[in-house]
Amino acid sequence: MKRKTLEEYLKVIYLLEKRNGHAKTGEISSELDVKPPSVTEMLKKLEEEGYLKYKRYEGVKLTRTGKNIARNLMISHETIADFLKIIGVEGEQAELDACELEHHISQTTLKKLNKLIEFIDDAPDEPKWIEHYRHYVKTGERKECEFYKNE
Repeated sequence: MKRKTLEEYLKVIYLLEKRNGHAKTGEISSELDVKPPSVTEMLKKLEEEGYLKYKRYEGVKLTRTGKNIARNLMISHETIADFLKIIGVEGEQAELDACELEHHISQTTLKKLNKLIEFIDDAPDEPKWIEHYRHYVKTGERKECEFYKNE
């Protein structure tokens, strides 16, 4: 079973459980744009792996392991999307890209990205280098800054 597929199922089930209190096969099918028999087959595999409890006609509930994986994916997604928005990627594209990247990023890299975002968010004003970066992306020209001068 592909890791990305497994993770997408867990994330969708997690979100459905939060929203509706449960996740049913039809809802999962709609969210993932997958046929219900394929969803049922995957749910059985995920149950065998210990990620969820599946009861036909009642839906599924994530196990602690399944919830932990899904929560970590949500955090990864949010961190990556926030970073992409900081560097100027538009909202919807940032979300789509984060959805792809969240499956491939190491925890070490994710922690460093998170620290960078915290550093930027905790600054009293937007850091000058971000303003300069955005200007550079927009125009291709560097703003005059003492840090760029070679001594």
